[in-house]
Amino acid sequence: MHNSRLTGRLLLAVTLFLMETVVSTKTVTTCDNSYNVHRLSCDFGVIGVQSALYGRADSETCSEGRPANQISDTSCSQQGTTDVIRTRCDGKSVCELNVKVVRTSDPCAGTYKYLQTNYTCLPAIQVTACEFSVAHLYCDVGQVILVYGADYGRRDQTTCIYKRPESQITNVDCSNPTKKVAESCNGKNSCIINANNAFFGDPCQGTYKYLEVAYVCEYPTV
Repeated sequence: MHNSRLTGRLLLAVTLFLMETVVSTKTVTTCDNSYNVHRLSCDFGVIGVQSALYGRADSETCSEGRPANQISDTSCSQQGTTDVIRTRCDGKSVCELNVKVVRTSDPCAGTYKYLQTNYTCLPAIQVTACEFSVAHLYCDVGQVILVYGADYGRRDQTTCIYKRPESQITNVDCSNPTKKVAESCNGKNSCIINANNAFFGDPCQGTYKYLEVAYVCEYPTV
């Protein structure tokens, strides 16, 4: 009886933790500077970007040392910022990018801007497939795949390194977010993806790459 109560409490704790993981929103703000890194991370689960702003929405954020005329325009927002951050970060446990990746134009000349992202950490199944191998995605009977995000490249020197020379694993700035996995697998009960350049293209020649996929299984809606 005691064990069953303990198990029930543990299950309840896990359920509540997962609920908190889903609904709790994190906010990261990075002042506009070519050397600043915008970093999103999840201790558990993967990143799900809710919204992102490059511009200025108030006069307090990133205002230290700035004259009034550089922080007075609080209706400054560059279009498409959320899509850029989603493409680069959704489905990853850690995402780092330079502010300059969203600085494709100047939405408000003379205003000191910042990049601000709101995101949640979503429970997900994570799969990694080394280059020239295959990624197997599958769900229980009656459920279908929903891909949160996928990336083909290299972001560290510890994944898929067996018998690989150092020259093939040193470039860790090789990221190629892709929608191809979602296009191939969403709505299916199971799916096999080849992790190779023929399917994804080659984002960094000479580097041994791998495919990372984050997905969930859900019951199809009628």
